[in-house]
Amino acid sequence: MLTAISRALEERDQTHGHGARVAALAEPIAYQLGWDARRISRLRFGAPLHDIGKVSVRRDVLLKVGPLTLDELAEIRVHPRAGAQLVLPLREARHALPYVLFHHEWWNGSGYPIGLRGPAIPVEARLLAIADAFDAMTSARPYRHALTHDRALAEVDACAGTQFDPTLATLFCQTWASQPIVLSA
Repeated sequence: MLTAISRALEERDQTHGHGARVAALAEPIAYQLGWDARRISRLRFGAPLHDIGKVSVRRDVLLKVGPLTLDELAEIRVHPRAGAQLVLPLREARHALPYVLFHHEWWNGSGYPIGLRGPAIPVEARLLAIADAFDAMTSARPYRHALTHDRALAEVDACAGTQFDPTLATLFCQTWASQPIVLSA
């Protein structure tokens, strides 16, 4: 059910395949971190669900071409909590909570929804944040053109220590440099 909702959301906000690409980007790094098969399986389940809370965001806000107003930005920032409310009642899906609830927390504490900082952010969310941002930057959106992979990698590197876990950001960039991850639609 959650997977169907996630796919419908990608159709609605025109981010077709975003969740699968985010999982594909995060998985090689998870292997390098030594995650076992169970944890990798949870990543494959949780990554496509990370934006499920956007079902609570109006479509016109998701597809807006210009800058968001403060009210629209506040509406977007509710999606991690809204997603957690969808996932929490489902016992078999609770392991996806770190991906859903904390993927917009920043290493320096200025993210949302809680403002966690550094290692207080679950490592699953720290990894997903990088993969999510990279895919968002390299995908065309209604409000901007896609960046090149090199430009997006430079942005990940530039945000290491502020937005992203610096160790994971370096590992992501090194992994991409050694062998770019093949992404499907």
